[in-house]
Amino acid sequence: MSRSQAIVLIPGLLCSARLYVEQIPVLWRFGPVTVADHTRDDNLRDIAGRILASAPPRFALAGLSMGGYLAFEILRQAPRRVTRLALLDTVAHPERPEQTERRRVQIELAQQGRLAEVCDLQFPLLVHPSRLQDRDLERAVRLMAEEVGAEAFIRQQKAIMGRPDSRPDLPGIRCPTLVLVGDGDRLTPPDQVGEMAAAIPGARLVIVPGCGHLSTMERPREVAEALVEWLRQDGTDGVDADDADPAGA
Repeated sequence: MSRSQAIVLIPGLLCSARLYVEQIPVLWRFGPVTVADHTRDDNLRDIAGRILASAPPRFALAGLSMGGYLAFEILRQAPRRVTRLALLDTVAHPERPEQTERRRVQIELAQQGRLAEVCDLQFPLLVHPSRLQDRDLERAVRLMAEEVGAEAFIRQQKAIMGRPDSRPDLPGIRCPTLVLVGDGDRLTPPDQVGEMAAAIPGARLVIVPGCGHLSTMERPREVAEALVEWLRQDGTDGVDADDADPAGA
Protein backbone atom coordinates (compact mmCIF):
# COMPACT_ATOMS: atom_id res chain seq x y z
CA MET A 1 0.00 0.00 0.00
CA SER A 2 1.19 3.54 -0.76
CA ARG A 3 2.18 5.97 1.96
CA SER A 4 -0.56 7.27 4.21
CA GLN A 5 -2.61 10.13 2.84
CA ALA A 6 -5.29 12.16 4.53
CA ILE A 7 -8.70 12.10 2.83
CA VAL A 8 -11.44 14.74 3.05
CA LEU A 9 -14.96 13.83 1.90
CA ILE A 10 -17.60 16.50 1.25
CA PRO A 11 -21.26 15.42 1.20
CA GLY A 12 -23.92 16.72 -1.16
CA LEU A 13 -26.90 18.97 -0.58
CA LEU A 14 -29.04 17.81 2.36
CA CYS A 15 -26.63 14.92 2.89
CA SER A 16 -24.73 13.99 6.04
CA ALA A 17 -21.71 11.81 6.68
CA ARG A 18 -24.08 8.88 6.15
CA LEU A 19 -23.61 9.48 2.40
CA TYR A 20 -20.15 7.86 2.65
CA VAL A 21 -20.86 5.25 5.31
CA GLU A 22 -20.08 2.33 2.96
CA GLN A 23 -16.83 3.85 1.66
CA ILE A 24 -15.21 5.07 4.88
CA PRO A 25 -14.18 1.60 6.16
CA VAL A 26 -12.36 1.03 2.87
CA LEU A 27 -10.77 4.47 2.63
CA TRP A 28 -9.43 4.67 6.19
CA ARG A 29 -6.84 2.03 5.32
CA PHE A 30 -5.14 4.67 3.18
CA GLY A 31 -5.06 7.35 5.88
CA PRO A 32 -7.23 9.43 8.20
CA VAL A 33 -10.67 10.21 6.77
CA THR A 34 -12.57 13.41 7.54
CA VAL A 35 -16.15 14.17 6.50
CA ALA A 36 -16.35 17.93 6.08
CA ASP A 37 -19.01 20.11 7.67
CA HIS A 38 -20.74 22.05 4.88
CA THR A 39 -23.76 23.26 6.85
CA ARG A 40 -22.75 26.49 8.62
CA ASP A 41 -22.41 29.13 5.89
CA ASP A 42 -24.55 30.37 3.00
CA ASN A 43 -21.85 30.84 0.36
CA LEU A 44 -19.29 28.50 -1.15
CA ARG A 45 -16.30 30.70 -0.35
CA ASP A 46 -16.94 30.68 3.40
CA ILE A 47 -17.86 26.99 3.48
CA ALA A 48 -14.63 26.11 1.66
CA GLY A 49 -12.63 28.37 3.95
CA ARG A 50 -14.09 26.65 7.00
CA ILE A 51 -13.26 23.23 5.54
CA LEU A 52 -9.69 24.31 4.81
CA ALA A 53 -9.27 25.69 8.31
CA SER A 54 -9.90 22.26 9.83
CA ALA A 55 -8.38 20.08 7.08
CA PRO A 56 -4.90 18.54 7.15
CA PRO A 57 -2.10 20.54 5.48
CA ARG A 58 -2.42 18.34 2.37
CA PHE A 59 -5.17 15.89 1.51
CA ALA A 60 -6.99 13.90 -1.14
CA LEU A 61 -10.36 15.54 -1.77
CA ALA A 62 -13.63 13.92 -2.84
CA GLY A 63 -17.03 15.57 -3.16
CA LEU A 64 -20.44 14.50 -4.43
CA SER A 65 -22.78 16.97 -6.09
CA MET A 66 -22.63 20.11 -3.89
CA GLY A 67 -19.44 18.56 -2.53
CA GLY A 68 -18.00 18.87 -6.03
CA TYR A 69 -18.93 22.56 -6.23
CA LEU A 70 -17.07 23.02 -2.95
CA ALA A 71 -14.11 21.02 -4.24
CA PHE A 72 -13.75 23.50 -7.09
CA GLU A 73 -13.84 26.39 -4.61
CA ILE A 74 -11.23 24.71 -2.42
CA LEU A 75 -9.01 24.34 -5.47
CA ARG A 76 -9.43 28.03 -6.21
CA GLN A 77 -8.47 28.95 -2.65
CA ALA A 78 -5.73 26.41 -1.94
CA PRO A 79 -4.76 24.33 -4.99
CA ARG A 80 -1.42 23.33 -3.52
CA ARG A 81 -3.05 21.56 -0.59
CA VAL A 82 -5.07 19.12 -2.73
CA THR A 83 -3.04 16.05 -3.71
CA ARG A 84 -5.76 14.31 -5.71
CA LEU A 85 -9.37 15.01 -6.61
CA ALA A 86 -12.53 12.90 -6.97
CA LEU A 87 -15.62 14.53 -8.46
CA LEU A 88 -18.68 12.35 -7.92
CA ASP A 89 -22.00 13.08 -9.63
CA THR A 90 -21.23 16.77 -10.03
CA VAL A 91 -20.73 19.29 -12.81
CA ALA A 92 -18.65 22.40 -13.40
CA HIS A 93 -21.51 24.31 -15.05
CA PRO A 94 -22.94 27.37 -13.29
CA GLU A 95 -26.48 27.53 -11.97
CA ARG A 96 -29.27 27.75 -14.54
CA PRO A 97 -32.33 29.99 -13.97
CA GLU A 98 -34.72 27.04 -13.85
CA GLN A 99 -32.58 25.38 -11.19
CA THR A 100 -32.60 28.54 -9.10
CA GLU A 101 -36.38 28.70 -9.32
CA ARG A 102 -36.71 25.12 -8.07
CA ARG A 103 -34.37 25.92 -5.20
CA ARG A 104 -36.46 28.93 -4.21
CA VAL A 105 -39.56 26.74 -4.03
CA GLN A 106 -37.70 24.25 -1.82
CA ILE A 107 -36.37 27.02 0.42
CA GLU A 108 -39.92 28.27 0.94
CA LEU A 109 -41.08 24.79 1.88
CA ALA A 110 -38.22 24.41 4.36
CA GLN A 111 -38.99 27.81 5.88
CA GLN A 112 -42.57 26.64 6.40
CA GLY A 113 -41.41 23.55 8.29
CA ARG A 114 -42.14 21.26 5.34
CA LEU A 115 -38.71 19.71 4.82
CA ALA A 116 -40.32 16.28 4.42
CA GLU A 117 -42.05 17.59 1.30
CA VAL A 118 -38.68 18.66 -0.06
CA CYS A 119 -37.59 15.03 0.29
CA ASP A 120 -40.73 13.95 -1.56
CA LEU A 121 -39.77 16.22 -4.45
CA GLN A 122 -36.11 15.28 -4.47
CA PHE A 123 -36.06 11.51 -4.05
CA PRO A 124 -37.32 10.60 -7.57
CA LEU A 125 -34.57 12.83 -9.02
CA LEU A 126 -31.84 11.49 -6.76
CA VAL A 127 -32.00 7.79 -7.55
CA HIS A 128 -32.06 5.48 -10.55
CA PRO A 129 -35.60 4.57 -11.71
CA SER A 130 -35.00 1.01 -10.57
CA ARG A 131 -34.57 2.25 -6.96
CA LEU A 132 -37.75 4.31 -6.69
CA GLN A 133 -39.40 1.61 -4.57
CA ASP A 134 -36.31 1.03 -2.41
CA ARG A 135 -37.73 2.01 0.98
CA ASP A 136 -34.46 1.41 2.85
CA LEU A 137 -32.69 3.84 0.55
CA GLU A 138 -35.52 6.35 0.86
CA ARG A 139 -35.41 6.12 4.66
CA ALA A 140 -31.67 6.73 4.61
CA VAL A 141 -32.13 9.81 2.42
CA ARG A 142 -34.81 11.16 4.76
CA LEU A 143 -32.62 10.48 7.78
CA MET A 144 -29.80 12.49 6.23
CA ALA A 145 -32.23 15.35 5.66
CA GLU A 146 -33.20 15.26 9.33
CA GLU A 147 -29.54 15.24 10.33
CA VAL A 148 -28.83 18.33 8.21
CA GLY A 149 -32.01 20.17 9.16
CA ALA A 150 -34.02 22.92 7.50
CA GLU A 151 -31.85 25.88 8.49
CA ALA A 152 -28.66 24.33 7.15
CA PHE A 153 -30.50 23.20 4.01
CA ILE A 154 -31.55 26.79 3.32
CA ARG A 155 -27.96 27.97 3.74
CA GLN A 156 -26.75 25.25 1.39
CA GLN A 157 -29.28 26.16 -1.29
CA LYS A 158 -28.27 29.81 -1.15
CA ALA A 159 -24.62 28.81 -1.49
CA ILE A 160 -25.32 26.63 -4.52
CA MET A 161 -27.38 29.32 -6.23
CA GLY A 162 -24.36 31.61 -6.10
CA ARG A 163 -21.86 29.11 -7.47
CA PRO A 164 -19.60 30.31 -10.28
CA ASP A 165 -18.81 28.66 -13.60
CA SER A 166 -15.92 26.30 -12.82
CA ARG A 167 -15.34 25.19 -16.41
CA PRO A 168 -12.52 27.69 -17.02
CA ASP A 169 -10.65 26.13 -14.07
CA LEU A 170 -10.69 22.57 -15.39
CA PRO A 171 -7.60 22.65 -17.67
CA GLY A 172 -5.52 23.88 -14.73
CA ILE A 173 -6.21 20.86 -12.53
CA ARG A 174 -2.96 18.93 -12.30
CA CYS A 175 -3.52 16.32 -9.59
CA PRO A 176 -4.76 12.77 -10.28
CA THR A 177 -8.50 13.13 -10.82
CA LEU A 178 -11.40 10.69 -10.78
CA VAL A 179 -14.70 11.76 -12.34
CA LEU A 180 -17.58 9.40 -11.57
CA VAL A 181 -21.28 9.50 -12.42
CA GLY A 182 -24.24 7.16 -12.47
CA ASP A 183 -25.49 6.29 -15.93
CA GLY A 184 -29.01 7.32 -14.87
CA ASP A 185 -28.07 10.52 -13.06
CA ARG A 186 -30.77 13.08 -13.94
CA LEU A 187 -29.31 15.97 -11.93
CA THR A 188 -25.76 15.84 -13.27
CA PRO A 189 -26.19 14.07 -16.63
CA PRO A 190 -23.39 11.80 -17.84
CA ASP A 191 -22.89 13.83 -21.03
CA GLN A 192 -22.12 16.99 -19.04
CA VAL A 193 -19.95 15.03 -16.64
CA GLY A 194 -18.08 13.49 -19.57
CA GLU A 195 -17.38 16.94 -20.99
CA MET A 196 -16.00 17.98 -17.62
CA ALA A 197 -13.75 14.94 -17.42
CA ALA A 198 -12.44 15.56 -20.93
CA ALA A 199 -11.39 19.08 -19.93
CA ILE A 200 -9.31 17.91 -16.93
CA PRO A 201 -5.84 16.70 -18.00
CA GLY A 202 -5.48 12.96 -17.39
CA ALA A 203 -8.82 12.56 -15.60
CA ARG A 204 -10.30 9.07 -15.36
CA LEU A 205 -14.02 8.87 -16.13
CA VAL A 206 -16.11 6.12 -14.51
CA ILE A 207 -19.78 5.69 -15.44
CA VAL A 208 -21.56 3.43 -12.96
CA PRO A 209 -24.34 1.30 -14.51
CA GLY A 210 -27.79 1.12 -12.95
CA CYS A 211 -27.09 4.16 -10.82
CA GLY A 212 -28.58 7.61 -10.27
CA HIS A 213 -27.26 10.68 -8.48
CA LEU A 214 -26.53 9.14 -5.08
CA SER A 215 -23.84 6.80 -6.36
CA THR A 216 -22.15 6.19 -3.00
CA MET A 217 -25.41 4.84 -1.59
CA GLU A 218 -26.89 3.21 -4.69
CA ARG A 219 -23.74 1.41 -5.84
CA PRO A 220 -21.42 1.54 -2.81
CA ARG A 221 -19.11 -1.29 -3.87
CA GLU A 222 -18.47 0.08 -7.34
CA VAL A 223 -17.79 3.56 -5.99
CA ALA A 224 -15.46 2.21 -3.30
CA GLU A 225 -13.51 0.28 -5.93
CA ALA A 226 -13.15 3.40 -8.07
CA LEU A 227 -11.96 5.42 -5.07
CA VAL A 228 -9.42 2.76 -4.11
CA GLU A 229 -8.01 2.79 -7.64
CA TRP A 230 -7.92 6.61 -7.47
CA LEU A 231 -5.95 6.55 -4.22
CA ARG A 232 -3.52 4.01 -5.64
CA GLN A 233 -3.05 5.95 -8.87
CA ASP A 234 0.45 7.16 -9.51
CA GLY A 235 0.86 10.86 -10.01
CA THR A 236 2.51 13.95 -8.68
CA ASP A 237 1.24 15.43 -5.46
CA GLY A 238 1.44 18.93 -6.88
CA VAL A 239 4.34 20.20 -4.74
CA ASP A 240 6.68 18.74 -2.16
CA ALA A 241 5.26 18.75 1.34
CA ASP A 242 7.96 21.12 2.54
CA ASP A 243 6.86 23.66 -0.05
CA ALA A 244 3.15 23.42 0.65
CA ASP A 245 1.43 26.41 2.20
CA PRO A 246 -0.88 25.15 4.96
CA ALA A 247 -2.67 28.48 4.91
CA GLY A 248 -3.62 27.86 1.29
CA ALA A 249 -2.47 31.25 0.03
